[in-house]
Amino acid sequence: MFTGIVEELGRVRHRDGGRFTFESPLVTQDAKVGDSIAVNGCCLTVVAVHEDGTWEADAVAETLGRTTLADLAPGDPVNLERPVRPIDRLGGHVVQGHVDGVGEITAPAPDLGVRIPGDLTRYLVPKGSVTVDGCSLTVVDVLPDGFTVAVVPHTAAVTTLGTRRPGDRVNIEVDVLAKYVERLLSDTNRLGSERGT
Repeated sequence: MFTGIVEELGRVRHRDGGRFTFESPLVTQDAKVGDSIAVNGCCLTVVAVHEDGTWEADAVAETLGRTTLADLAPGDPVNLERPVRPIDRLGGHVVQGHVDGVGEITAPAPDLGVRIPGDLTRYLVPKGSVTVDGCSLTVVDVLPDGFTVAVVPHTAAVTTLGTRRPGDRVNIEVDVLAKYVERLLSDTNRLGSERGT
């Protein structure tokens, strides 16, 4: 589980198909093989850690097909976060690192606009939470085809969000609580229909 508070702006050093090598001296300080690290909001498993501050992870075809990781090339910046520990503050919101879809930037920061797949808009509410490339953000407006968020200068400076431009693709994770509520309500309605209530 993650919080959506990016710890480090790393870089892709090398890529060989689905095997990525990332430069990130901060998140590798206590990383070990088998740990999870979120890369642009995608939970990846560490498969190697090197003394030069790099680490490696594999992205399977399913992950490459459902996220923007397939777009990454050597030199590209990436947002990185280690999983939350039980003793940490939860500064953002509950983030799983399971991308729900790929969005497209329609307006740059600070008033970031994002177009998303239509089936995801039902999980958004003004003042609710959404994750864009691993960054926990607060929804300002819900639009028919997406949403807007206000990106504060600090977030723009220390994440990839400050450099995103219209047309750029980003990973979107909607609030998991909204998905659970929807599932619970649909099950309750289905059971009520079956019982004739």
